Amino acid sequence: MILVTGGAGYIGSHTCVELIESGYDVLVLDNLSNSSRESLHRVERLTGHKVSFVEGDVRNGDILNVLFDTHDIDAVIHFAGLKAVGESCECPIFYYENNIECTLKLVQAMQDHNVKNLVFSSSATVYGDPQKLPLTEDMPLSATNPYGRSKLIIEEMLRDLPRADELTHSDNPWSVALLRYFNPVGAHKSGQIGEDPNGIPNNLMPFISQTAIGKRDCLSVFGGDYNTCDGTGVRDYIHVVDLAKGHVKAVQRLLSEQGLDGVQAFNLGTGHGISVLEMVNAFKDCNHVDVPYQISDRRPGDVAACYADVSRAQTELGWKAELGLADMVKDSWRWQSRNPEGYRVIG
Repeated sequence: MILVTGGAGYIGSHTCVELIESGYDVLVLDNLSNSSRESLHRVERLTGHKVSFVEGDVRNGDILNVLFDTHDIDAVIHFAGLKAVGESCECPIFYYENNIECTLKLVQAMQDHNVKNLVFSSSATVYGDPQKLPLTEDMPLSATNPYGRSKLIIEEMLRDLPRADELTHSDNPWSVALLRYFNPVGAHKSGQIGEDPNGIPNNLMPFISQTAIGKRDCLSVFGGDYNTCDGTGVRDYIHVVDLAKGHVKAVQRLLSEQGLDGVQAFNLGTGHGISVLEMVNAFKDCNHVDVPYQISDRRPGDVAACYADVSRAQTELGWKAELGLADMVKDSWRWQSRNPEGYRVIG
């Protein structure tokens, strides 16, 4: 069984689908602070399989101990955490307290129950302001905002676990895959699960789709004076289904006879960048809708361009992104147009 913390969320729910379709039993722990139980009902309908669900906070050690005591857990995928760059700049203590504490509680419970296979939801923000592109996993790490810094601190914290195993001569050493996401977009091709953020979206795609459907009057494009092809920020956008499949590949590697030694990082992206305006124009052209936008000031903590070298994931995990820009925008619009008010009304 695979324990998925934050499994009712956007990436988590898509990963649950891919895990189940790959033959795994799934147990989800989620406090539903930025997600909905409805997403897991839809996962069950899509897959025809039951998802075991516990509502609770990863920071609650008692809940974690009960889960590990009562379920035969082979590995953990850790999604739970706060993820908005702008909010992290306004509320840094909140981000450090939440993201770091929940990971500490989780790995403590895992160690106490001798479950040491972990896939951690990291981020390309750990590369800071890139001095060279594309980004490779061995490049220097830093952060330009508290969200990214919380991920970086957790990565370093996790690296200490196998070091401790060496000192204690553990016969079951830690095996950790750090998956550094670039920019997840899109939705399941069924239109049944997708991104449903609370309040004003922090990510580009839901803001585009909510503007296209009339829920937002205008898209704010943060920064039009970057040193990029059209002055707007360039990112490595990856379809969420491809990203979810990357987690399955990581779990398979952790649980394989070959295993994964210690803590290893993998970039999950497409390997090329797309500007904000390129994404907007693709959305308009592929879906035949209008997306009014205006150029706004840059957001604190944002960088001009960021995209990945993904060869390591392909070589070590046997994974690569397969879905392109047209899939991203079409699947996003299918989700938005079929679920204009999101899970919270439908559910």
